[in-house]
Amino acid sequence: MSDATTTPEAHIRATDGVATLINVFTVEPAKQQQLVDAWQKATDDVMRHLPGFISASIHRSDDGTKVINYAQWESRDAFAAMFGDPQAQAHLAQLSEIGTPDPAICDVVSVHRP
Repeated sequence: MSDATTTPEAHIRATDGVATLINVFTVEPAKQQQLVDAWQKATDDVMRHLPGFISASIHRSDDGTKVINYAQWESRDAFAAMFGDPQAQAHLAQLSEIGTPDPAICDVVSVHRP
């Protein structure tokens, strides 16, 4: 998906064929920043180094009750392989101790622009 002169990053297009993960964690407002920090560490230390990883964007809700990860992987197989990595498993377990995940693997079906 990339060559030596480009760095993969999130591009939302219906024709890309990438696996898109939208994971909405519900969290106590007092723990929202803890979850954001843990997710950033997991992404920086492990996820971005795994084969097929394209990008992750971490969002927090204004009310403090949600943290959302929008991640792209080159394929569903690459995404599934991430679960076999012991370091990824450890980070995912830690995230689940802080908040409650609700993941969905998706296809982009349309993009609307002005």
